[in-house]
Amino acid sequence: MTEYVVYDVFTDTAFGGNQLAVFPDATTLHEDKLQQIAAEFNYSEVTFVYPSENPDNTAKVRIFTPTSEIPFAGHPIIGTVIALANQGTPAPMVLELGVGPLRCTLDGNNAAFTTEVPLERFAEPAIDLVAAAVGIDPGKINTTTHNPIQAGLGLPFVLVELTDRGSLAACVPDTSVFRQGAKRYPTGLDFAVFAYVRDGGTISSRMFAPLDNIPEDPATGSASAALAAMLTDLLGGPQTLTYTQGQDMGRTSKIFATTTHNPTSVTISGTAIKTMAGRFIL
Repeated sequence: MTEYVVYDVFTDTAFGGNQLAVFPDATTLHEDKLQQIAAEFNYSEVTFVYPSENPDNTAKVRIFTPTSEIPFAGHPIIGTVIALANQGTPAPMVLELGVGPLRCTLDGNNAAFTTEVPLERFAEPAIDLVAAAVGIDPGKINTTTHNPIQAGLGLPFVLVELTDRGSLAACVPDTSVFRQGAKRYPTGLDFAVFAYVRDGGTISSRMFAPLDNIPEDPATGSASAALAAMLTDLLGGPQTLTYTQGQDMGRTSKIFATTTHNPTSVTISGTAIKTMAGRFIL
């Protein structure tokens, strides 16, 4: 039997934020079971923790969505750090991920990680296609700062700014259009769309990845980090951003991002609360 814990991440309230299952010691699990376990939980992500390959680091962490393994994601890192700390692992920690080692800190129940991975820009999907994917009028896409752009810090998203909060609330993803987008713009995630409204440093956001069995994500730290890096570049200076996500699905999340400029780094921080624990018996 292998123990696991479940945390709600980017919240300090149970049943808010983004659910995460963590296996703090996954060494007894068979490789061919990992994807099946992640699909069985059907959370946005599940993490499996192993001894580090480099003895100077804390642990190796593998992250799975319901459909695939991914190299990087925000709420799995925050939740895993807090879960390991609650089991006695001292902070700061260095976690080995698909994007390389990542330094993580802890202040009370607030965890943070900083990434210096360069922002990758993959494509600028057509406005009409992006609008149809999330079910809104193309005129509701705000191109003042940037056109829709597919970019990421190890995990790609279509970053699209909308004109107002009402338009964000009105989004209804169309899976058939997402399939078109994934075919035209293939990357690690299948045309995942991170839609947002910005008022200075305050951001309301939603993330849709229906082709990856994530109809909507309550909190997406990796997309928030990608947007923070892009705004740092486009606006020409360091950013301090507060994201509210998950409101439209009843799981409000708070994600905090700060950046440096020249060179660009992004720090993502947030809290998590333990809600469940159990044993995997197969």
